[in-house]
Amino acid sequence: MPENAPAAPHQVAHPGDPSPQTCIQVARQAAIRALTAADDAMTAICRSRSGAAARLEAAMHAAHKEAVEAEKWADRAEQNAADPTMPSSAPLYCARAAVDHAVRAQSAAGAETTAEDLRAELERKLTAAEYAERETERRREEAEREAEERAVTGMDADNRDQVVRNRYLAEGHVAELGWTAGHVRVLEAAESGRLYWRDRRARQAARRGVWTGGRRISRDRTEALFAARFLVAVRQDDGTRVLTPSPMGQVALELARLHPAGLHDSDQAAYEARFVRVRRRHKRRDDQKAAARVLPPLDSSARNLYRKPVTLTEQQARAERDAANRWEDEGGYCPGAHTPHPAVDSVVSPPVRIILPLHRHTAVQPALW
Repeated sequence: MPENAPAAPHQVAHPGDPSPQTCIQVARQAAIRALTAADDAMTAICRSRSGAAARLEAAMHAAHKEAVEAEKWADRAEQNAADPTMPSSAPLYCARAAVDHAVRAQSAAGAETTAEDLRAELERKLTAAEYAERETERRREEAEREAEERAVTGMDADNRDQVVRNRYLAEGHVAELGWTAGHVRVLEAAESGRLYWRDRRARQAARRGVWTGGRRISRDRTEALFAARFLVAVRQDDGTRVLTPSPMGQVALELARLHPAGLHDSDQAAYEARFVRVRRRHKRRDDQKAAARVLPPLDSSARNLYRKPVTLTEQQARAERDAANRWEDEGGYCPGAHTPHPAVDSVVSPPVRIILPLHRHTAVQPALW
């Protein structure tokens, strides 16, 4: 509803209320009758004698003002009916307002208030059959919208809502990390399982398990992410350390992907942002600079609230695995027994991450060498 609209009561539509289509039709009819009354008032002043001109002119202006308001409310009724975020009672509220203005327009013009008859259509209660038909249509429309959303996003409603919550988290926490796009690239290399550390250098191997050669990765950013516990290292037999994102690092990476605008344009800009956060009057300047060079951990609230959305394909694959595991646990195939199959629409809750708390301002992880 437009900002200048009165505060509409956000009540839920009760059984028996008119349908949105009926509300739109009534509101539009009210606007037409109001405009007709305003036109009649203007015609009357054109034909009037000089003695009645002042009174008729005032009536014309009053009728025109009410007609404009009736037209606005009719437009709002259509807009609210088409907006899924608006309460279902909004079109009815707008239709009633349009009728009120139409009655005032006719009264100001001195015409018969035929708009009063429109109230009966708004107040008429639906029969049980009409209400059941309307509910069936509403459920059908909801199912169609849900099918369209699933086709576009590949997720059900709960996981689509989780994406929105994750994006909100990202907007509030990515800038606090003090990262650049380079830090994201390091974590993405680690996510691929091909980031390794050898001879005090970080590289991304051409393929997993081959820890020689490959593309060079920023040493400074890799060290900083490792020291802040965004990366964990697994030592190989030849001394090579394979780096992968920690649980906190994986969450931070996902949030940074959701809100890349929170990343800083350069390492200098990122350092200055971190410096502002750690600056304290009682600290020595050198201590403040040293603290600004350390990446802060991801805020604990973001780590606890983030949940990775699960697609419908992932849910189905997990349901199939669970069904196969149950089948094996129960002894496999039995003659005459029905083999269990996963339900097509089974919903599996997203995995819950268990993340240990970290020290907020100090990096306690040892160096890579």
